[in-house]
Amino acid sequence: MSLYINTNSSAAYASFHLGKNNKSLHESLVRLSSGKRINKPADDSGGLAVSMKLQSSVNRLNAAERNMQNAISFIEVQDGILEAAGRIVDRMIELKGMSQDMMKNSFDNSTYNNEFRDLQMQLFDMAQQTFNGVSLFAQYNSEGGNGVFHAMPTTASRSFDNTVSIYTSADGSSGPTISINKSLLLSALTVNTSTLNSSVYATTGNSSVTGESSSGTVTFASEEVDTSLNLTNISVGVLNKVLENIAGLRAQNGATQSRLTFATDNIVRQSTNMEAAYGRIMDVDIAAESTRLAKFNVLKQASAAMLAQANTGTDIALMLLR
Repeated sequence: MSLYINTNSSAAYASFHLGKNNKSLHESLVRLSSGKRINKPADDSGGLAVSMKLQSSVNRLNAAERNMQNAISFIEVQDGILEAAGRIVDRMIELKGMSQDMMKNSFDNSTYNNEFRDLQMQLFDMAQQTFNGVSLFAQYNSEGGNGVFHAMPTTASRSFDNTVSIYTSADGSSGPTISINKSLLLSALTVNTSTLNSSVYATTGNSSVTGESSSGTVTFASEEVDTSLNLTNISVGVLNKVLENIAGLRAQNGATQSRLTFATDNIVRQSTNMEAAYGRIMDVDIAAESTRLAKFNVLKQASAAMLAQANTGTDIALMLLR
């Protein structure tokens, strides 16, 4: 057996394994303390790249979910105003019925008419309300005017504020969207009398009615009392038509809210699944890593002990030189 002084190969091997085991122990400690399998790009460069894209998708999905929740709030506030508008129109119908009581004198009817005209101004004010600075109701129909209400347009034919788009995926504008209609409350409160039965629309002997335009339309939203309709010039049938229009707007809101609810559930599920995919790449397996920690902790101590033993091997050479 050869014996050397300058080169202690046993100590070199022991030192090499001590450093290797110490590095592995350090990596296990970092992973267990951070909870992540990848703490630097060198750990898994490909996995890190995929995880960054997944995390970005999750963030965009969460943002889209918040946007849809805000859209649901927008619709709920809008529907609350429409419900109140429906109650006002219902009160107008009640006023019309009470004014036809034979026991009411002209003074009584004038008080009913005053309330009727005030309610029209209230309807106009409600149609101007906003949600966080965004108008709740469109001021124009698809033809560009606040004319007769027909149906909710699927798209605005002109550049008016009838719809807003909500993104329902992580792809933004390139992905699917849901269009929310700003209800045409002013148009719903406008009725084309020429399309109704003659028995439905009543006048008081004149060919025209106060508040009626040259196109034969009447509106129950008035900015000023001077331009409002008189109770005696309107029949219950016209008011019923307005109530039907408002009911149509609320039904449209309900359909949109239902769609938004399902879209929100879908996006939450997508976000959950992507979070799980991200975790499979980035999260450390605590059970496996704790086993590695115990293993390299023992190996480090063993390597240190063997290095100490190897360093005492040159003592034999000193004994021979004495």
